[in-house]
Amino acid sequence: MTSVKIPAGEAEARAIQDELRKSVVLDEAGPPPGRGLVAGVDVAYDDERDLVAAAAVVLDAATLEVVEQATAVGHVSFPYVPGLLAFRELPTVLAALDSLTAAPDLVVCDGYGLAHPRGFGLACHLGVVTGLPSMGVAKNPFTFTYEEPGDRRGDAAPLVAADGVVVGRALRTQDGIKPVYVSVGHRISLDTACAHALALSPRFRIPESTRHADSLCRRALREAS
Repeated sequence: MTSVKIPAGEAEARAIQDELRKSVVLDEAGPPPGRGLVAGVDVAYDDERDLVAAAAVVLDAATLEVVEQATAVGHVSFPYVPGLLAFRELPTVLAALDSLTAAPDLVVCDGYGLAHPRGFGLACHLGVVTGLPSMGVAKNPFTFTYEEPGDRRGDAAPLVAADGVVVGRALRTQDGIKPVYVSVGHRISLDTACAHALALSPRFRIPESTRHADSLCRRALREAS
């Protein structure tokens, strides 16, 4: 079973990020869009009960049909600290992924990879600890600047960090709808990640992988006793 170390505090969490960041692979193109299996992962919280539910949903990349899905529910193991959310989410996400029998070729996170204050968002962390190609598709902008992309599906603009480094793209997945924010996690290029984001979003702004995982983790949280 894949595991993640739960740090004792913020300083240790940042040290773990610094160490694991060295293992991020950025020189692979990644699996081709429209082929193989793509897993979407997402989480939902119940703060009153201190619970987090995670879902992993595997889609056939060619048809976008659900092949398999799994959930896990656990107690929140790390406090809310901006930039360190992976430590809250990863243990339960990994438990859901470990419950799958199908081995995904790519994992798509509802969040960020390199486009992160410390250059090591959830998609990077998940990719490094599992070894799987991973990417982030976020719904909201974070710590970077970008020009608004064109209005047509497929139009994109770079996400630029404070030091001027391009860390992702604002990508229009539907005509005239606000963009999503794509960033590399591990073992995939930004071009390939954006191609996957478009292939997974034929009708809606959000990838089908995320839409299924979002619905499933919310249901798992409601049903948790």
